[in-house]
Amino acid sequence: MKDQFLTTLGRSIDQYPLPDRFIMMSDSDPHPLCLIAAEDLQIHLKTQTEWDHNFGLSDDTKRVIIGKMFGVLVVKTQKKEIGYLAAFSGKLAGGNHHSKFVPPVFDSLTENSFLNNGMAELKSINHKINELRELKSKENDEQINFLKTLRKEHSASLQMQLFNHYHFVNNSGKEKSLNEIFKDASYKNPPAGAGECAAPKLLQYAFQHGMKPLAMSEFWWGQSPKSDIWKHGHFYPCCREKCEPILAHMLSGIDHENI
Repeated sequence: MKDQFLTTLGRSIDQYPLPDRFIMMSDSDPHPLCLIAAEDLQIHLKTQTEWDHNFGLSDDTKRVIIGKMFGVLVVKTQKKEIGYLAAFSGKLAGGNHHSKFVPPVFDSLTENSFLNNGMAELKSINHKINELRELKSKENDEQINFLKTLRKEHSASLQMQLFNHYHFVNNSGKEKSLNEIFKDASYKNPPAGAGECAAPKLLQYAFQHGMKPLAMSEFWWGQSPKSDIWKHGHFYPCCREKCEPILAHMLSGIDHENI
């Protein structure tokens, strides 16, 4: 049975030799196999009608514009098929699950999840703070300070709990939580959004389904945030702050090189 997230490349890659080690793009052009995969994925982004996301590539100015990083991982299956997996960073069109894209490492959007319940509690604390601010008094100021401390502690606890739900495997099947990975890499804490980038999603799915990674690249699609200089359709290396410690764990024991 064909894997629902695998897009086979077929004869389009016959002229390119398969890499003898895993190739991960760093600061130069993507591997030819990744370029073929990315071009195929970009056609899908232009023509699909399943979901609606405002990348800022149309005249739609009423909705928030959110450009997105996409990744492709060329793999060899246990049946010797050559194809690619696709992933997006964060969420796409407000969701985690879409046809053609591998699932998240951990789905934080499930109904009645600890995260949704925790965010509801934070919202309640914020509401109480705003109510007290309207009733100015010294006693209320003390209550506000108490609630701010409570909010900070609750937010930190929720973030730590979230990170503990992200578990990453490597090629040998060894599993580590996000907190363990960053602790072993001598980081104080994982940054917000760690584990939601395209590259870890792709490797996680490949390892869990017995696929051999051959080459991986990421490209930006849509307008760039004001704080960044990403350009539509351009390729970029995996981010260092969020991904480097995770990828160091996931690629341990695999012969690989950056190009």
